[in-house]
Amino acid sequence: MENCIFCKIANGEIPSATLYEDEEFRVILDLGPASKGHALILPKVHAANIYELPDATAGKTMILAKHMAEKLTNALECDGFNIVQNNGEIAGQTVFHFHMHLIPRYQGDGVELTWKPGSLTDEDRDDILAKLK
Repeated sequence: MENCIFCKIANGEIPSATLYEDEEFRVILDLGPASKGHALILPKVHAANIYELPDATAGKTMILAKHMAEKLTNALECDGFNIVQNNGEIAGQTVFHFHMHLIPRYQGDGVELTWKPGSLTDEDRDDILAKLK
């Protein structure tokens, strides 16, 4: 896409701190990191979100996330790891080019990616199951 900043970064038009690159992806350090080593997986082909992403690219993204998480964990000796992918403004997406966050976690890092668990009611369960049949 012509005006997409992540398209430009993924395709090398804008410089980045690149951790990995192949013909389909670029993995960069995030300029606004949640923690030390926070990286982004950027497909080189534009898709605004997961709904537009081809299935093959979605699968390759997860495999790449696994490999990068292993490399970052070993290199940074972090205590845990979050792999996060947001779709839509309400879900926290701010750049509308599919991307996946790789966030190394450290004891006491103050990064908050949690929620208060609710309860699955019988009514909600039945409604959801009925709608997905």
